[in-house]
Amino acid sequence: MSTKLFDLNGKIALVTGASRGIGEEIAKLLAEQGAHVIVSSRKIDDCQTVADAIKADGGSAEAFACHIGEMAQIEAVFGHIKDTHGKLDILVNNAAANPYFGHILDTPVSAFDKTVDVNLRGYFYMSVEGAKLMKDNGGGAIVNTASINGLSPGNMQGIYSISKAAVISMTKSFAMECAEFNVRVNALLPGLTKTKFAGALFQQEEIYKSAIAQIPMHRHAEPKEMAGTVLYLVSDASSYVTGECVVVDGGFTI
Repeated sequence: MSTKLFDLNGKIALVTGASRGIGEEIAKLLAEQGAHVIVSSRKIDDCQTVADAIKADGGSAEAFACHIGEMAQIEAVFGHIKDTHGKLDILVNNAAANPYFGHILDTPVSAFDKTVDVNLRGYFYMSVEGAKLMKDNGGGAIVNTASINGLSPGNMQGIYSISKAAVISMTKSFAMECAEFNVRVNALLPGLTKTKFAGALFQQEEIYKSAIAQIPMHRHAEPKEMAGTVLYLVSDASSYVTGECVVVDGGFTI
């Protein structure tokens, strides 16, 4: 007899940064389990492509453009969800600013502002608005995509690593204060994953080989290998789990 612990039928899920990579795989897996998925990212055409693919496979989805670095767009997406669906059960904060690669002393203000606006302020206010909707509907689950760089900073990735450390702390703060509303908040900490976002690491052979040598599984991850952890964290299988930061890195941080 199969388990229904991962059944998401009747759930409304918002996944940001869902037009490609890890976010796309998360959106597709949640839809496979029965959720209606709002595919969100900056560019509506890219979101629509993913939403159409989900529907072609028999799932339920819609596209809604949202740049989480813009407060007006955050307000717009949650206004749409409230007016159209009346509730939100699942929020996956996966959108992020492209990392600035360079010595921390050379970090331009523009890179600092962009990273903080998206990775910190964006995640914070997406979580605020999402948790408010969940509170009104009896609860829900939020998952933040952080990074193992939030545990140990990546070389030449200073402000990105700092922002991901802040996401880890933010996850725990929201978990502590929102538990009384039955809103669970956890984080996914991916290791080296082959995405366009991490393209610079894969294009430089010496850096890539050095990274792989430090991973006990001796390989990088594919984006879909991150999606299963998120499914666990938003499903009834993790009903007593909150404030956790789950590392998925092939053993790198052992």
